[in-house]
Amino acid sequence: MTFPSPVRQARRAFLAAATATLLLAGCSTGPSERPGAPGPGGPRNRVAVLVPTIGPDAAVGSAIANAARLALADMGGNAVELTTYNTAEAGAPAAAERALSSGAGLILGPLLGDDVRTVAPLARRAGVPVLAYSNDEAAAGNGAYILGLVPGQAITRVIDEARRQGASRIAALVPATTYGDRASRGLERNLGGRLVRYGSLAEARAGLRRLNAGGYDALLIADEGQVAAALAPQVLPAARILGPDLWAGERGLGRTARLRGALFAAASDSRFGQFAARYRTRYRTAPPRLASLGYDSVLLTVRAARQWPPGRRFPLRSLGEDEGFVGVDGVFRFTRAGVAERGLEVRAVTATSSQLVSPAPSRF
Repeated sequence: MTFPSPVRQARRAFLAAATATLLLAGCSTGPSERPGAPGPGGPRNRVAVLVPTIGPDAAVGSAIANAARLALADMGGNAVELTTYNTAEAGAPAAAERALSSGAGLILGPLLGDDVRTVAPLARRAGVPVLAYSNDEAAAGNGAYILGLVPGQAITRVIDEARRQGASRIAALVPATTYGDRASRGLERNLGGRLVRYGSLAEARAGLRRLNAGGYDALLIADEGQVAAALAPQVLPAARILGPDLWAGERGLGRTARLRGALFAAASDSRFGQFAARYRTRYRTAPPRLASLGYDSVLLTVRAARQWPPGRRFPLRSLGEDEGFVGVDGVFRFTRAGVAERGLEVRAVTATSSQLVSPAPSRF
């Protein structure tokens, strides 16, 4: 029999404590409600949250910042001081410069892939890592880590589940959009050429007719539910329809009868409901789904702070745990490329909502 090392025992203890904190935080009062309160006589590590708080992405950006503060309150992170910088005011580089000049030793954010590309070189020169909320895996590297759910991972997960259920000939319809590009990296090679890109619904219909002529037993429609609903009646009757992680946030998919039973992969919702209840209690509004990234990023930060003496550089080794981390969105770990690899669940569309088909793994 083998026993876990002290390091692994400590890591598991932290993950258990983080999960318990989320479950029980609603009962806590006192010091944990004062995020960033200094510890007894000790300095704190400065951490910057770079998100848009005005403009079209303000709702998501502000919710991420709120969730980050909530996590700090829940975890009692007295060694960490959070400051939010608005990337929509003078641009992400200017926000990063302000954060770095104020002594930030870690940057959480920004939200958009293009902003990550401009911030990462600035932070790297200062020796400061970036944990970005983007889902653009191409923006990883140069000191930047990607926390968002990469579309290609969800596509791979749902295709693997379809194959596990017996599908052997899988085809795909993918929009010629930024999301489509990210979702389909490597997909055409894996599908043996049975993939059609389209720029309009008319092109998608024409492409589907070509795919129908060749035959398939599962079809991926890597687009929003409205597009999938328009195309679904044209899909071969015996084929299983597969969808992207975009479907996780959509309502009414089951109103289209042909989409009932369609599969899609997404982050687990098992902890999100608890997080959302905590968020509503504190901020009097429901959080958008992406707000969980703010919470999880601070869970990582607070944990790292235990190995991060104030005034020293952030301990990058703390991000390289093979066993991964557990947060609101389930288990995840960073690859060598700096992209969060996530354990995802698969769900099936029902008449009124969706139901679990294959649960997310609890560990790697």
